[in-house]
Amino acid sequence: MESPLKVAELDHVVLRCADRERALDFYTRVLGLTEERRIEQIGLVQLRAGRSMLDLVPATEGAPAKDARNMDHFCLGIEAEDIRQVVEYLKGNSVEVLGEPAIRYGARGSGLSVYIRDSEGNVVELKQLSNAG
Repeated sequence: MESPLKVAELDHVVLRCADRERALDFYTRVLGLTEERRIEQIGLVQLRAGRSMLDLVPATEGAPAKDARNMDHFCLGIEAEDIRQVVEYLKGNSVEVLGEPAIRYGARGSGLSVYIRDSEGNVVELKQLSNAG
């Protein structure tokens, strides 16, 4: 089956932080990223990194230990006509799809996306670059 998607860019990366304020200071003051948006109810701070974003979220119970990986997920912007067709394609290739497509916010604003798990167990979000679908 021919792939119904083309990866166009890295949209965002989400990091779990033991000390979100320290991470925020590092990425803004030291590296020069700018704060774009906050959702305090979930502890999310979104930073602009050029055309992409870096999201900081608090480390939570059940998250990896201090010396383990602390990436929650990364997001790839994809060109695709129909996100449902993408989901069918992924399932047909034995890819674990986590939940249903939904509207989510990223580097280019809101759009349809779906979460999957890669072959190493990492969570990857695939986000449509257009609002088609």
